[in-house]
Amino acid sequence: MAWNIVFEPLLPVLLIAALAVPGIAALAYSAWRRARGAPWRTAALAVLVLALLNPTVRQEDRETVPDVAAIVVDRSQSQEIGARPDETSAALTRVAERLAREDGIETRIVTAVNNPEDEKGTALFAALEEALADVPRERIAGAIMITDGQVHDVPKTADALGFDAPVHGLIIGRKGEKDRRLRITEAPRFGIVGEPVDLSFRVDETSAGDQQAGETANVTITVDGEEIATTRATIGETTEVTLSLAHGGPNVIEIDVEEGPDELTVLNNRAVVVANGVRDRLRVLLVSGEPHPGERTWRNLLKSDPSVDLVHFTILRPPEKQDGTPIGELSLIAFPTRELFDEKLDEFDLIIFDRYKRRGGVLPIAYFLNIVDYVENGGAFLAAAGPAFASPFSIYRTPLAAILPAQPTGETTTGGYTPGITDTGDRHPVTADLPGAESEPPAWGRWFRTIDAEVDGGDILMETPDGQPLMVLARAREGRVAQLLSDQIWLWSRGYEGGGPQAELLRRLAHWLMKEPDLEEENLAASAQGGTLTLRRRTMRDTTPPATVTTPTGKTRELAMEEVAPGRFEATMGASELGLYRVTQGDLSAVAAAGPLNPREIADVRATEKPLRPITDATGGGIWWAGEDAGDTPGIRSVRAGQDAAGSNWIGLRRNEQYLVHAVHQVPLLTGPVALILILGALALAWWREGR
Repeated sequence: MAWNIVFEPLLPVLLIAALAVPGIAALAYSAWRRARGAPWRTAALAVLVLALLNPTVRQEDRETVPDVAAIVVDRSQSQEIGARPDETSAALTRVAERLAREDGIETRIVTAVNNPEDEKGTALFAALEEALADVPRERIAGAIMITDGQVHDVPKTADALGFDAPVHGLIIGRKGEKDRRLRITEAPRFGIVGEPVDLSFRVDETSAGDQQAGETANVTITVDGEEIATTRATIGETTEVTLSLAHGGPNVIEIDVEEGPDELTVLNNRAVVVANGVRDRLRVLLVSGEPHPGERTWRNLLKSDPSVDLVHFTILRPPEKQDGTPIGELSLIAFPTRELFDEKLDEFDLIIFDRYKRRGGVLPIAYFLNIVDYVENGGAFLAAAGPAFASPFSIYRTPLAAILPAQPTGETTTGGYTPGITDTGDRHPVTADLPGAESEPPAWGRWFRTIDAEVDGGDILMETPDGQPLMVLARAREGRVAQLLSDQIWLWSRGYEGGGPQAELLRRLAHWLMKEPDLEEENLAASAQGGTLTLRRRTMRDTTPPATVTTPTGKTRELAMEEVAPGRFEATMGASELGLYRVTQGDLSAVAAAGPLNPREIADVRATEKPLRPITDATGGGIWWAGEDAGDTPGIRSVRAGQDAAGSNWIGLRRNEQYLVHAVHQVPLLTGPVALILILGALALAWWREGR
């Protein structure tokens, strides 16, 4: 409750002043003439003016409202190092207890954590703004930030805070902490598969802000979880390495530097780069044994891909056939067998024999042996069989039999049928989930010929309704082989009876032959997005063991995987930590980066007061090292605006003295009758005094 006197004029103040001027002039003249009643006339005029000003006694029923102080607790990833979590909790407890003992202060505690999807780092001031969004600016007493000092959204000026109150910092950690860190200075975003790419990085070692240089440290480089190189890096200098990308698509390159002496953490001893591998040109050798309707289908498919460099030959006449036709009138050239199969065979990424039949004088046995060596040393071979495969001129009657998984029986079956996917094919990435395969029978057009064969190795992915193999895949030492036991796939490309997924099937087949990771039968993949780590396992087996996940901070967890489709298993878990997650499952491994590849949050994890110092000085706040001694947490005081808000051992919070008014009571001091009595009385006394 509060009392005060206010004036609520009955007339405008200027009008009252204008009316009073003649009276004042008359009174001044009377005083100059020494009139006896002048004092009482002055009193009458004063009462009249005061009555017009209407003095009022006002009583307000007030309720004092507390000031609001915010405690912002840094729970970012850098605050999870060593004893910092416990020290942060202890400091928070002490500050909250001391604030609770202060009358008239409401405490709001807000925790700031990292968002794995952004690169903003530690955003304490964004958390502060959110916590005080509903508080009037004049009620804010101040803010106390409990952090290691690595704050990445400090306002440039105090005005940007939006309130006029001190900001204080309690630093968790130790002065002069040591740390070694690695950062990428130059990295490729793309690279040609098999071609060298350059990568530059720098190792820094700091202690209390001083750079230690001249020493060296071991650095390990891995690609997709497999170690490919080690080197010695000079601390404080840029190191360059050259490596090559092993496959198309994303290649995760990880660089690790060994732990230094008395190092704070190894979280920032690692940097990650994702380089996309691009094949320069896929060189394909297509040899057609004879013209047929499907030959153009093969050619059109391969030529439609701009990344394919196609060399295509159709055998129409053997080189030993000579006649008197002039060279200029020949429509075809002789088959360059020696150049292709002896000198430049290793330059091709894929060799396709399309309905090829063995002919004397075209390909000598030595060249078939070259093809076998090419495949066993890592090459790829695709045999699209025609009727000749079941004849005495079959390529199976050459050294190619050593790598071909299907042996012809000598029979050819004709008649319409719909190709189907085997149980193995349902699991294999080449044929799994082909468009149209979800129905039974598949919603595809029919084929009309099959080359009967017996399979003695590899996987049968497609078959006829009566169980005859149509597509067989196999490995030959380091290389891969595929066989199509029908020459009718071209019917799909022509749209016969609705066609079929010919382009998708052959694309997958070519990628499997080229050993693309996405088409491997046994594959483990990991991805982190939206704070969730997703694991995907593809296998030809019915079950799969749990996967072991190692988080960026070194914690491990086993994760069971559930089957979502034949041969495909998935699992998910939270990925709140920024950095690289490693996943292993038997001999397979995968990596996934949560948030930015090289998070700003862990670029420098040393405790420091430098980022906060400008804003605390600008607002009158202070900084204390709470982690040095648990008992050194400063006390808390309330101070008035304009007074110092920080001392050597105390934190000051501004006292705003704000209140709410619930009711107002007003009583006029001069009512009309009272004022009239006083005026008339004063005038009567003036007349009486002048009449004597």
